[in-house]
Amino acid sequence: MDSNKPQTLPYTTRLQRIYRAFGFTKGYNFVLWFLFGGAFLAFTLSRFIYLDFDGRLCPREPPTNRPYGSRGAVPGECYYYRRGVGKAGIIMHLAGILPAAVLVVFQFLPVIRHRALIVHRINGYIVLLLSTVGMIGVFMIARHTFGGTLEMQTVTGAASVLFVTCMLLSYINIKKLQLEQYRAWMIRGWIIAAHVVTMRLIGIIMAQITSRMDPYYTTTPCAVLDSMFYHNKPAVEALYPDCIGFYTGDTPDQRVIIKGTSGGRPDEIAASLNSAFGASAWLALLIHIIAAELYLRLTSAESERLRKVSYRWQQNAGLTAQRLGDAEPWACPDDDQTLNGDGESFR
Repeated sequence: MDSNKPQTLPYTTRLQRIYRAFGFTKGYNFVLWFLFGGAFLAFTLSRFIYLDFDGRLCPREPPTNRPYGSRGAVPGECYYYRRGVGKAGIIMHLAGILPAAVLVVFQFLPVIRHRALIVHRINGYIVLLLSTVGMIGVFMIARHTFGGTLEMQTVTGAASVLFVTCMLLSYINIKKLQLEQYRAWMIRGWIIAAHVVTMRLIGIIMAQITSRMDPYYTTTPCAVLDSMFYHNKPAVEALYPDCIGFYTGDTPDQRVIIKGTSGGRPDEIAASLNSAFGASAWLALLIHIIAAELYLRLTSAESERLRKVSYRWQQNAGLTAQRLGDAEPWACPDDDQTLNGDGESFR
């Protein structure tokens, strides 16, 4: 045996076979796709049950053994979701964004792009179309979602505008054969979209912490409380005597103060979560924006490779620009070399 010959560890070879089977050339790219794409896919699949609006998302009857509980939306949201605009908005959002989120995980899978190019192209257009439907739904429900606080409305609008902008820029760039920019804006957009997963985790942790310290209080309309308790008038009046005027019709817009705790009652759970969701959403959005830029910096070699491929394609199509604005003129390095992936298409 030649002692100078480097030995390949068996597990390294197996790992390479695994990630190369998915089309990845770098192991760390496969690990990142598997971990974060897998988590995003698992979360998305778990939400599909809420397409059953009356059965799962907003059941008309209280769940078994939880007479005042909720197993779908945040307690109180269904009061608004059962109305015309709210119901149309939440159904459009779920029916659009959930399938798009599933499909986009496979859009980032290189083996599909390499071996089934037409599938990759069609899938990309479907993702954009479904995302548009989902975002229209978001704007229809933003007024009351997750408590409807001003900070929650603001972060929902900001994240939605950022996502739509990223999708628009990715579409423009792929049409101009700017592959590295298409990749960057797609990654930014969907990492931003995934902030809703982190928001929920942070929000639940915040709600648990604040309910055990000095809890926050929120004001809630008696009409929403009536919906939370499935129109159980005696229960609502016993807990909140001020709501008697709501039931008699003397004060139809009566509101009461609710202490946010992590107890078993839906009103207290809603108060605790709604007071935390605004801050948790902003924090999650910031984390995901930073994460997107960090990932793009860590995979700069892939961006540079795609930039070279783009340059060749743009030359062939007569679209190449040597400079943009006051940037320095750019020419493709090692122009005589064949680039890996030169025959791929991302459109």
